[in-house]
Amino acid sequence: MDPTTEMKGFRAVKVSPEMTAELKERARKGRVWSVIATSAAKSGHPGGALSSMDIYMTLLAAADVSPDRSDCMERDRIVISHGHTSAGFYSALAAYGFFSPEEMYPNFRRTCSPFQGHVERDVPGVDWGTGNLGQGLAAGVGFALAARARGSNSKTWVVMGDGEQVKGQVSEARRIAAKEKLNNLTVLVDWNDIQISGHIEEVMPVNIPALWKADGWHVIECDGHSYSQIYDAMRCAVTHDGCYVILCRTIMGKGVSFMQNIPDYHGKAASGEDLATALKELGSDMEMFEKALEARKGELPKGREVIRCVPDLDTGIPVTYTKEDKKDNRGAFGKALAQVGELNYKKEGRTPIIVFDCDLAGSVKVDSFAKACPDNFIQSGIQEHATATVAGAASAAGAVSLWAAFGVFGADEVYNQQRLNDINKASIKTVLTHTGLDVGEDGMTHQCIDYVGLFRNTFGWKVIVPADPNQTDRATRWMLKEPGNVCLAMGRSVLPVVLKGDGTPFYGDGYTFNYGDIDVLREGKDAVILSMGHFAGRAIAVHDLLAAEGISVKVLHCASPLG
Repeated sequence: MDPTTEMKGFRAVKVSPEMTAELKERARKGRVWSVIATSAAKSGHPGGALSSMDIYMTLLAAADVSPDRSDCMERDRIVISHGHTSAGFYSALAAYGFFSPEEMYPNFRRTCSPFQGHVERDVPGVDWGTGNLGQGLAAGVGFALAARARGSNSKTWVVMGDGEQVKGQVSEARRIAAKEKLNNLTVLVDWNDIQISGHIEEVMPVNIPALWKADGWHVIECDGHSYSQIYDAMRCAVTHDGCYVILCRTIMGKGVSFMQNIPDYHGKAASGEDLATALKELGSDMEMFEKALEARKGELPKGREVIRCVPDLDTGIPVTYTKEDKKDNRGAFGKALAQVGELNYKKEGRTPIIVFDCDLAGSVKVDSFAKACPDNFIQSGIQEHATATVAGAASAAGAVSLWAAFGVFGADEVYNQQRLNDINKASIKTVLTHTGLDVGEDGMTHQCIDYVGLFRNTFGWKVIVPADPNQTDRATRWMLKEPGNVCLAMGRSVLPVVLKGDGTPFYGDGYTFNYGDIDVLREGKDAVILSMGHFAGRAIAVHDLLAAEGISVKVLHCASPLG
């Protein structure tokens, strides 16, 4: 019987000698697989993989995760923020049966392999793909918020590197977690004091414990190679209130003498005699490596398919605005959001809607939702980088997640975070106001005219630019139930309601929003005007002027420029 099974869910009060022996052997094998994986690929990050290994082995033993529940909603979530240690985490997952090690280490970093150089959701057991450093804590905050909104007892674990602690997005995420009192979130930092350019004090000096304490976190320090100390710290964190960070003192390249505490091995694979020495010290040999090289020529393994959740929501009855109504698209969005929110707020069986704001609630019109659904409204302050990731991760963990911001903040400023939301197959709803040419009063710093092009650069984002308040209302309700990442973009001004020739609302009763449709607003035979967004009303005005001169122009409206 596996002695570490008693560690699951922290049933064991202490780590026994038998548990320690089992974890030590798993870590030894994991280090062998990590070295072989990086050396077979002739690239990778063996130093961090080896230093984090004991953290990974302890975490996977204790957290509520298992191979047969890797896609289950009610389970713990683990985020690896220093995603370049992928060889180490993949090896740890293999040690716990998420897949076979022979499937992983020969195929590490191969083109089209799921076992990419930075952790990816294609691999069972990986909950978030972290590209550049500093992303993981924000993703963990999103998972923890979604679990809380679902009423789940699951926990979120984030493992980070020490070099990324200076990044601004990490500070933003720390503050959001502390403000929201996320007792279900615990962070472990691999503190080996080395990053790619050298020792931390040489690259950018930082007082890591002081940073976390300043933002209201409880700090525990431990030996990152002591299974009992890591486990005790984790158990303390989950049995006490407050946000906890565990600073694990480790040795870069642990287990391989010539790699230990050498910055070069942050991102340098061993080769030749050095590789043979490394494998011998870890209790293996070159024969295993040669077999891996041969297997590397074989068929690629298949990754898992990430399935997005389909929300269960009552989207209510659309509001129809008439030609007498003076309304901006922002206001129509805000009213529809508040109505849908109130219909589903804390209703059993409904998917929770979480709305995020960065100190713009009144301007982006999410203030009505905040009043109707206060527990599901997250005020993040002026911290857009973390918020984009927090909201994205929450949408991948069982919540409908919406973030509203000005276009320059929600698209331009956080392009990489939105790109990672796409890569991670999230389902964030990003509502952008103050976009397009309808922002002149605020000046060029606030005029976002590149949002369509930015999202076109990604593989999966949908973009909706509604023509008037009626289409905005219906697009909002459609978007909230649609899996995948959706951007709803609009300007800031009051717009006329788009009317049919008989004076009734074009997008009123009987209209259903369908992504990708192009609407014929006016018929004509001499020319065509293709409009998008608030220009629809102007295009109709041009149609009428030309008609008076005997020129027949068809007017089309495309609300889905990427559809």
